[in-house]
Amino acid sequence: MPKKKTGARKKAESRKEREKQTRANRDHIDVAKHPCNSAMECDKCQRRQKNRAFCYFCASVQKLPMCAQCGKTKCMKSSDCVIKHPGIHSTGMGMVGAVCDFCEAWVCHGRKCLSTHACLCPLTDADCIECDRCVWDHGGRIFRCSFCQNFLCEDDQFEHQASCQVLEAETYKCVSCNRLGQHSCLRCKACYCDDHARSKVFKQEKGKAPPCPKCGHETQETKDLSMSTRSVKFGRQSGAEETSYGYGASGYDLYWKNVASAGGDPEDDEAYEDEDEDDDDEDDDDDDEEDDDDDEEEEEEEEKGKEAVAADSLAGLKLDGTPA
Repeated sequence: MPKKKTGARKKAESRKEREKQTRANRDHIDVAKHPCNSAMECDKCQRRQKNRAFCYFCASVQKLPMCAQCGKTKCMKSSDCVIKHPGIHSTGMGMVGAVCDFCEAWVCHGRKCLSTHACLCPLTDADCIECDRCVWDHGGRIFRCSFCQNFLCEDDQFEHQASCQVLEAETYKCVSCNRLGQHSCLRCKACYCDDHARSKVFKQEKGKAPPCPKCGHETQETKDLSMSTRSVKFGRQSGAEETSYGYGASGYDLYWKNVASAGGDPEDDEAYEDEDEDDDDEDDDDDDEEDDDDDEEEEEEEEKGKEAVAADSLAGLKLDGTPA
C-alpha cells in the first residue's frame, strides 16, 4: 500500500499545482485590458501614457493612482487591507502599498494584491520584440502580437503585425525534409510536416495543435493562415552613387537597369558620353577664342576713336603766330 501523505506533503503538492496553474494562466492574460497596462493621462502635463506610478514625461505623481492588480482608485473599508482604516474610504497615496518593479505601477495596500501581483504581473518580461525596449524605456502601452504572441510596444505594433506572417524560407516545405509543411510556427517562422512536428521535448496536449519542436510555441495549420514566403529581389538597392558601374551591388543593379532601358552595354554608353563631353569642351574653347578676338577688335576701335578726337581738338586750338 502507498504511504499516507502527510499534511506538509499535501501543502507542497497543492502549492506546486497553484504555481503551475499560475504560469499557465499568465499566457492567457489579455495584456491590453489588464489594469497595469491601462491608459493614463497625466494630471500635470496632460500627456497620454501607460498606467505608471510616476509620469514618464514630467515624473509627477497622480492625484488618483490606480492599482495595477485590481484596478481600483478608492479603497473601501475592508478587512483585507494591510493598513487598517475603519470607517474611512482611502484614496490617493493613502491607498498605495507598493510599486511593481515590472510594470512600474502602484499596487494598493490590499493583502491579496500585494502578495499576488508580483507573481502574476503580465509585464514581467515585456521587452518589445522589434526594438528591445522594456516598460521603463518608453512611455507607451504594451501589446501582444496576435500571431506570434510576442510583446510589442505602442510604436511597433502595427508595423510588426503587418509583416509577421512571413516565413524565413522561400518555400512552404518542412525545414527538416522536402515534404510540404502542414504546421507553421509563427514565432520561429518555420513549417513542419506531421512527422517532424512531433517533439520529444515538448508534450502535446489532447485536443490541441502540436507544439513547435524548436521553441514549444503552439503551431497552427498552414492552410488556415495567410502565410507568405520570403521574397528575394534580383540585385540590391542601396544608397551608393548611381554613376558607379561595376562597384558593389548598387552598380550591378544599375548595370542591368541600363541594359534593359537602353538595350546596350553601359560601358559603350560611357564611351559615347566621354566623346560627347570632349566635343562640348572643344566647342567651348572655340567660343572662348572668338570672344577674345571680338574683345581685342573692340579695344582697337576704341583707341582709334580716341586718337581722332584728340587730333580734332588740337586742330581747333589757336597757336601763336597762326591765323584762326
